[in-house]
Amino acid sequence: MSSTISARGPAPACGPRRRWAPHLFTLAFLAAWEGASWLLPSFLLPGPGEVALGLSRFLANPHQLWHLAVSIGHVLGAIALSFVIGALLALLPYYFPIWRFAIQHRLAPLLNAFPGVGWTLLAVMWFGINSGAVVFAISAVLTPFALVNLWAGLNNMDGELLEMSRSYSRARWRQFRHVVVPLLYPFVFATLRIMFGVAWKVTLTAELFGGNSGLGYVINMARQDFDTTTIFVAIVLIVLFVYGTDRLVFAPLQNRLSRQYAQ
Repeated sequence: MSSTISARGPAPACGPRRRWAPHLFTLAFLAAWEGASWLLPSFLLPGPGEVALGLSRFLANPHQLWHLAVSIGHVLGAIALSFVIGALLALLPYYFPIWRFAIQHRLAPLLNAFPGVGWTLLAVMWFGINSGAVVFAISAVLTPFALVNLWAGLNNMDGELLEMSRSYSRARWRQFRHVVVPLLYPFVFATLRIMFGVAWKVTLTAELFGGNSGLGYVINMARQDFDTTTIFVAIVLIVLFVYGTDRLVFAPLQNRLSRQYAQ
């Protein structure tokens, strides 16, 4: 009895410390940032207060908000395109094994190893400096994520459940729609969650070299004017957007799907 009490005793005290630790770390980071900004000129490192003011000015400027909307459009369009292409490449060897070696041992390693900057430069040469080049470059980088994750999902499906579905119907489309797709829900959502975070990292590079609008374009213009505050504002916007979407949208939905379709 005494050992049980002593094991459970510290738990209430540890809980508040765990809750406060992230906030204390954030405050310490902001304090260190503010202190460093006093030692360096503002064009090298603006302070958090200056960045907050720049963020408020950015959000109040319709032209700047348009650039943010363009970047969001690039990300969503590239995710949709790359997910469809990756899903088709994952399903092709699953239903037609003759393609398995070519896709899994040749195409997938090539796409994984190809540098994102290389896709961006090729997109600019092929399509010019426009949104099409940006979406192409982002999609080329994201396609391997969809291919690898969905292929892993196809390999981890319940074989007995698939066999039972084949005993009820020989129609492959009905099996795919009623059995395969629901079994892939957790993998699909995890794939989209990963692709959303990676897409924003690639978007800045693609817009920086091959875009005529978007946050990457804003950063490029700010770099030429030595406007470091605007660069920090764009970075903070992306961090807040990705973190908020992941915690408030993707994480709850993925947890719900994982519980519902857990094998």
